[in-house]
Amino acid sequence: MKAAFSKTTEAEDTHAMNYEEFHRWSIDDPEGFWGEQAQLIHWNKPPQKVRDYSNPPFCKWFVGGETNLCYNAVDRHLADRADQNALIYISTETDETVVYSYAELYREVNRFAAVLQSLGVGKGDRVIIYMPMIAEALFSILACARIGAIHSVVFGGFAAYNLAVRIDDAKPKVMVTSDAGMRGGKAVPYKHLVDESCNLAKFPPEKVVICNRGLDKGLTLVEGRDLDYATLRAQHMDAEVPVVWLESNEPSYILYTSGTTGIPKGVQRDVGGYAVALASTMKHLYHINPGETMFATSDIGWVVGHSYIVYAPLINGSPTIFYEGLPIRPDPGIWWKIVNEYQVRTMFSSPTAVRVLKSQDQKYMTEHDVSCLRYLFLAGEPLDEPTSRWISDALKIPVIDHYWQTETGWPMLSYLPGVDLKPNRFGSPGFPVYGYNIRVIDEGTGAEVPRGEKGVLVVEPPLPPGCLSTVWGDDKRFVQSYFSSFKDLLYTSSDWAVRDEDGYFFILGRTDDVINVAGHRLGTREIEEAIQSHSAVAEVAVIGVADKVKGQVPVGFCRLKDPSQLDAAGATEKMEKEIIAKVQELLGAVAKPHNIHFVSALPKTRSGKLLRRSIQALAEGRDPGDLSTLDDPNSLEEVRRAIGQH
Repeated sequence: MKAAFSKTTEAEDTHAMNYEEFHRWSIDDPEGFWGEQAQLIHWNKPPQKVRDYSNPPFCKWFVGGETNLCYNAVDRHLADRADQNALIYISTETDETVVYSYAELYREVNRFAAVLQSLGVGKGDRVIIYMPMIAEALFSILACARIGAIHSVVFGGFAAYNLAVRIDDAKPKVMVTSDAGMRGGKAVPYKHLVDESCNLAKFPPEKVVICNRGLDKGLTLVEGRDLDYATLRAQHMDAEVPVVWLESNEPSYILYTSGTTGIPKGVQRDVGGYAVALASTMKHLYHINPGETMFATSDIGWVVGHSYIVYAPLINGSPTIFYEGLPIRPDPGIWWKIVNEYQVRTMFSSPTAVRVLKSQDQKYMTEHDVSCLRYLFLAGEPLDEPTSRWISDALKIPVIDHYWQTETGWPMLSYLPGVDLKPNRFGSPGFPVYGYNIRVIDEGTGAEVPRGEKGVLVVEPPLPPGCLSTVWGDDKRFVQSYFSSFKDLLYTSSDWAVRDEDGYFFILGRTDDVINVAGHRLGTREIEEAIQSHSAVAEVAVIGVADKVKGQVPVGFCRLKDPSQLDAAGATEKMEKEIIAKVQELLGAVAKPHNIHFVSALPKTRSGKLLRRSIQALAEGRDPGDLSTLDDPNSLEEVRRAIGQH
């Protein structure tokens, strides 16, 4: 075991390796490879074994090792970085900016940990965190990690029923919440949703800790259950809470997959494997040194927020920006102002956010000096080529599309600037990240498809460190959901993909987003990219609608850059014909949309993902289903209106 954790030899010097050698090392010698990566974090007790795969598909990493996510994110930096920036909290909703050094972050996390302990929370207990993007949300996450409690962050503003379902699955001892969030300058009250969810739940938390921002003037507390955090914090100002060391494979958190119906599917993450995987990505993938700032524009309710707002930057010793607000408030240059002010090196956002900026006045892209920014990473949905080209040209830096899932916790496909940055190929998230043995296979036979042909993206197990270890409380569901689609024990991504002759991967959308038109299988993303290439289109969603003759036909819903283009008589019909002709030109007649509907907004979740299934249901006259994550209720009415007018 000693050899696996020895210093890197000259032959294994990552700076001397190209991508192919680096990836091959991770697949052919996983114990040696991950033994080296394990040196990037602090171990209270070193692992006795790098990997235990004696019970497929379950895999244990760094067996016997003891560590702690909070210690790695905060305590271990105090000797060298106590006075350096750790957390930069910015709210353009409340006009507030607070910068916390590592020493100040340590103090706040200890106070929150002491509060949780005073309420009886200990190792293995669950804590639901239902919070907006405020600093106390990060304190509470790290406080849970510090004392060995298992946190489960539920996106702030989630409907009461959905929150109740998650409460009943996790069975938390305590919930941490706020009186309200803020969006677009308006308060979004949380407390009434918390009250309703606790009434609906069979296993409500014993205590609810409330961070009162003063946004909900009608806030009332439930006697005996609700507690004011500021009052509790004042009782623990000088608290020193010892770190609870956890065996590497003990659970760190539960994160429920979005769009879950019925009993939610709680992705369970480990401790040691997750810490090692994240630390490795900051070095090899995001290519960011300790002390350099990272800005991820997601939310803690989603996996990106967990991995690249909270844990990875802090584990790396990098300041993290915690942003509450929109990309266009107070103006569309706000992100670039932040990049300049805090000298952001690496930024992480989504294609949807970039398309929002693309539809704004372009003067905002050049108002601030962003020469400090070296990389912009995008993920969360397929990145279309027009959007990729636009942001690349605007920023004049590498824009890196990469692909991963809530389940994996960190990227599966990417380019690796920290190892060997391959030439970008528009529309491709690159190559398999180290540790992932990825194949594209036929959905019927399970055989690997030839280069250039479409198949299902799968990973040969064992999954690398940091991926889900199981589904919370349901090992059987873990196997059934992810490893039972094929006769061989393969992890299915449920995404279509193509690998070209040069090894670049292209994601074509969910396997359940395929449109079958007269026996021809068409991916929605292919048609969306074709429509997006029309210069007037800002955003598009394509769905398959049932058709008596063809089985399904593609239907597009478009938001234009300039809605006034549709005001003139006959303009709608003209624009529709142009867009359909563009699709036919690029993809052929079989792919041309049956209809194009024009809307002012597309239904999305609060994390920016298009609700294609809900749009499809409306188009087919069915119930749109669970809309608890819907960002703008008016967008759904826009779809209804457009369908009715066609």
